[in-house]
Parts: sequence; structure tokens; C-alpha cells
Amino acid sequence: MTTYKISLDGDVLKVGFGQPGNGDQVVRDAALRLDEMIASGGFSGGRLLKIDGPASVAVSYLIANKIADLYGAIAVFDPKIGRPGYKTYIIAVTHTPAYKLGELIETDEPQKSKPIIKVVLCGPPQSGKSCLREGLKQAISAIPGAPYPYVITACPDGEGAWFSDAAKRDPDLARRLKDEYKAKFTPKFAQKAAGWVRCANTPLNIIDVGGRITEENRLIIREATHAVILAGDRNREDILKWEEFCRDLNIRIIANLDSDLNGKEDTINTAFPLLTGSIHYLARGEDVSSRPMVQALAQLLVGLCWG
Repeated sequence: MTTYKISLDGDVLKVGFGQPGNGDQVVRDAALRLDEMIASGGFSGGRLLKIDGPASVAVSYLIANKIADLYGAIAVFDPKIGRPGYKTYIIAVTHTPAYKLGELIETDEPQKSKPIIKVVLCGPPQSGKSCLREGLKQAISAIPGAPYPYVITACPDGEGAWFSDAAKRDPDLARRLKDEYKAKFTPKFAQKAAGWVRCANTPLNIIDVGGRITEENRLIIREATHAVILAGDRNREDILKWEEFCRDLNIRIIANLDSDLNGKEDTINTAFPLLTGSIHYLARGEDVSSRPMVQALAQLLVGLCWG
């Protein structure tokens, strides 16, 4: 299956992520699909083309480069603006005075109001939170119809969402860049990160925070809606502290997991009302997206979005 899906429905280009893949592969798959559609006459051209669905920055440039000249104007769906309950598009490319750059195109197409889920991955240091974050992102992206999992790195450890892919290609370079980007966890950074979480308005947001219970983390985590606790050695005292921390902030704990570095397989003890069990060998460079517990957690998060 392709890593990026594109189809044309009338004057609306439907786009979205498919199977997990690196950004370069996503661009190649998107280009292949667009070339197929152009060669088969799928794009007939016209006054206006509307684009609906998530796209990376690179794919957005690709789409514009491939088809912008075929239409008088291109508008992109923005779920944050317009009439409540209906889809509104923004003119992003125009070659005609009929449409002005930045003009809003309101439609009668229903837009369901969905909850905004902000899930914080928390727990003691060195428990594998960043590895779980990357695995979750890939697992969610492979679920048909799932919202795009937007990741917020809310700790200044230098290990952003880019780190996992970079480490697979060049571990030494990834480590060097991480060390260069690493900064202190200051109140100023905490205020900025809290603002990122507060303003996040995509349907599904995953927040990676530092591994200590601090006032800085309190500022950030209080902006979340749900929490996943991941602890490496199942130190009961540490787990209880994180549980209490989340409850004090009125954050709903949806999973309490054991990161078993030396384990050979995952275990799922309970699924509802609290997902519990273990994830084995959360190590950098490992693709954990197919692990049973990661799959279960991905389904749980998507279920929250779907209500």
C-alpha cells in the first residue's frame, strides 16, 4: 500500500496519509499518484480546485507544483475557520481575478465537530517515552480514517520528532545534533511549551514531556486532556507520584504501562477502563509500531477522537 493517498471527488482533491513511511517516501508516492492521475486525464482543470485532508509541507509543495497551473485557483480546507459545522477553504494559489489570495470559500459541506484530544506521555526518565511516541505515530497513521497524530515535543532535550528517522540513517549525526539542540528546562521554555499545547487544535495531539515532576511540567501537562504513564522499572512509588500528579491537574489517565527493556513480548492485562500491561524493548532505532500494546494504545487514542 502507498504511504500517501490522493483521489478526486468532483472539484475536491481528497488527500491523506496511508501506510507509515519516511517523508521522502511519502513525497515519492504522492508524486507517483499525481503523475498517474494527470496521465489518465484525472485532472481536467477548471476555475477552482479545493483540497481536503492532511499533508506534510513537502507534499503541499509537490501538489502545488504538479497541478497549480491546471486551475484558476486552488483552495485548501482549514478546520479552524468559517461557519461552525461547515467546511471552509482558503484560496492559497490564484491565477485569476475571480479569486483573491487568502479569500475564504465557505461551503454547505458538513464538518462534524470533534473533540480535540491532547495526550501527554509521562513517567520517569529513560522509560522509552520518545520511542513509544514514534511507534504510536506510525501505528495511528496506518489506521484507515484516523486523524493525523500531531506530536509536540515539550521538553528541551534536543530529541524532537525528527530524531528517530535521523538515528536510523546516521546515529552519530543524530546524537551530535541532539547534543547541540539540548537546552535547560527553564520557566520561559515551560511557558512557551504550555502555549503550544494550549493552542493545539488538531484532532489528535501527542505531547512528549520531561521525566520529572516539576513546576515546569505542571504548566505544560495541565493543558492536556489525557495521560499515558510509562514507567521503566515499575517502581510503585514513582508510578503513584505520577498518578497523583495527573489527578491533581484533572487529567484523565487512560493507560498505565510497564516499559520492559529486557522483555521478549508485550502483555495486555486490562483494556478498559484503564489500559494496563507492558511494552517490551523500547529502544532507540527499533520499529515498535506493530507491537500489540502500541497497537492497542493507538486504537484507544483514535477511538477517543471518533467518540
